[in-house]
Amino acid sequence: MNLNSIKSHPILPIPERTKVLFEFDGKELVGFKDMMISSALFMNGIKIFGHHFKDGSPQGIFCANGQCAQCTVIVDGAPKKACMTPLKEEMNIESCNDLPELPAEDTIVKVGDAEILETEVLVIGAGPAGLSASKLLGENNVKVILIDDKDRTGGKLVLQTHKFFGSQKDVYAGKRGIDIGQILGDEVRKLSSVEIWLNSTALAVFRDGFVGVLKENSKYVLIKPKKLLVTTGAREKMLIFPGDTLPGVYGAGAFQTLVNRDLVKPAEKIFIVGGGNVGLIAGYHAIQANIEVVGLIEALPKCGGYYVHETKLRRLGVPIYTRHTIISANGKEDVKSITIGKLDDDWNVIPETEKTFACDTILIAVGLNPVDEFYLKAKEFGIKSWVAGDAQEIAEASAAIFTGRIEAIKILEDMDIKSDYNLSELEEKAKMMKAHPPDPGESIKNNKNEGAFPIFHCYQEIPCNPCATVCAQDLIETVDDSLTTLPFFNNNQDCIACGRCVAVCPGLAVTLVDTRKDAENPIVTFPYEISSGKLEKGQEVTVLDDSASLGNFPIHRVRILKEFPQTQLVSIVIPKEFARKAVGIRAFKPNPPEPMELYHKKPLPDEIIVCRCERVTAGEIRNLIKKGITDVNQIKAITRAGMGACGAKTCGLLIDRLFREEGISQEKITEGVKRPLFVEVPLKYFASVDKGDEK
Repeated sequence: MNLNSIKSHPILPIPERTKVLFEFDGKELVGFKDMMISSALFMNGIKIFGHHFKDGSPQGIFCANGQCAQCTVIVDGAPKKACMTPLKEEMNIESCNDLPELPAEDTIVKVGDAEILETEVLVIGAGPAGLSASKLLGENNVKVILIDDKDRTGGKLVLQTHKFFGSQKDVYAGKRGIDIGQILGDEVRKLSSVEIWLNSTALAVFRDGFVGVLKENSKYVLIKPKKLLVTTGAREKMLIFPGDTLPGVYGAGAFQTLVNRDLVKPAEKIFIVGGGNVGLIAGYHAIQANIEVVGLIEALPKCGGYYVHETKLRRLGVPIYTRHTIISANGKEDVKSITIGKLDDDWNVIPETEKTFACDTILIAVGLNPVDEFYLKAKEFGIKSWVAGDAQEIAEASAAIFTGRIEAIKILEDMDIKSDYNLSELEEKAKMMKAHPPDPGESIKNNKNEGAFPIFHCYQEIPCNPCATVCAQDLIETVDDSLTTLPFFNNNQDCIACGRCVAVCPGLAVTLVDTRKDAENPIVTFPYEISSGKLEKGQEVTVLDDSASLGNFPIHRVRILKEFPQTQLVSIVIPKEFARKAVGIRAFKPNPPEPMELYHKKPLPDEIIVCRCERVTAGEIRNLIKKGITDVNQIKAITRAGMGACGAKTCGLLIDRLFREEGISQEKITEGVKRPLFVEVPLKYFASVDKGDEK
């Protein structure tokens, strides 16, 4: 059987995994033990997990993060979230096409008492913020329970195969997110005062100060912390457009989960909506997994992510369309194509600019929302609580490391424990990491013409200094020794061409020119992280500047530094007129996509689904708004919008958008009441039932 698994990767090792047999809708399939069911189904080419009971619409993966219930399947007779349920041998899995069957009316269960625990600090979320905070608290012998609903620590770091920006000293800059997550997790696991619960979901914060937790997916416990720190991260924003609920439309984070965590190849051709860092990085991750990126659109005049991420994609042949929007996702049962159009200054699609491209997956990367409901409820109930990471403010993972430390210091101060950290200095660094990147400018030119020397293709002042700190000869500096200024070569002595600055750069924006053998045809060294196999001497590759090809040239040498084992340093002899402007290489010929016949079906905006769980349309909600209803709770009671399994996590903000479109100001809107539980949970965990009784 040809499984859609990733069998080689330029960054990720392919582990030995145990194959297991399972059934889906009566068909025997093969998966890997303990991988999530959703990933096992994708690996077998199955993207439709069932059909909605209300209108028969196909259902598939959406968040891959346990935040919604789009991926619900029936496992051995009981409904389960496919993205949160590990695969076991001989599981019988069925499509979820109707409401799950309830137990017989005469079934009697005895409600048991939950175990009650106390702790000094409860930290919800074991991502970069939660781990950083727990480390600092644990080093001060504070009793901490750190919980996370995944099977490993690290949060979204476990999905990030790229090298991180920032400073090496403070946030491990130059290391990959997957490695940073491992480092932080290992440091916390060494601390005896920190207890880590994995596969443990926080369900609710209660008025009496208790936090309900489903421990290890098997036991309901109540924890009463003296202090609560919420580091639950973020969830992806969504857009509404015709076809927005088709299987194949999902978030970039869900895509990275399938590819980088579970090593599944979920698509052949993807299209990305959104030009921030999340979308740009997801595109790069797709290419590393040998998935074609058909294109990327950004509604603004320019991409909002780091310029180095954008140029990496452009050099690899990915078309980027700014001032464009998605018009529709097209297909009957799943995505077959996308239709896009160009926007005018009033954000309307310009007629006759529509284009349709074939693709099987559309990634939505239009920003993130804080998962802050636990913190808000704790504040409402007067519980001593703090918040860090994306739950506090959306920013890069490096900023989350800082805010985790900052809030931990504040907790220590509340306990009259003095920390060795300088709080104001940390706050300034966090502010720097959160800042929006400025427009690209000019790089600092290097006037050296002889010997060996680096060229910095850095045009944007973002927090980053690995190249300066990694140079053993201290030949690389930044203006005023600032973390956010551009690097330059100081010419104090001869560069030894070790290549460490080339290998460490998170933006792959450093090249090395060596004229010592031939000044007219110098050797230029480039970083390369696309091929899982080592490029060969003599192999012809395309050398590129920031906008075009400079020609094809044979490889002179390939080496890999022990300190940076996943980055190939590819050296090529090129004419000196190209040496300074050459910024990268491409070892394959791109295949620019051609628009296909325009997809003509144009559903009215009122037909677009806003509430995915209950299949409530924009038109239904607009009609109520036009009748004068401004209370979200009333809209919920009439339409069931927001009453589904996800608890309005997706549709809540979309309903707010509909209010704005109808000219209703925020102060006139009565917000929907958020009631525990924040995460749905089977009732059996609140009752004393037989362990094997899944119903």
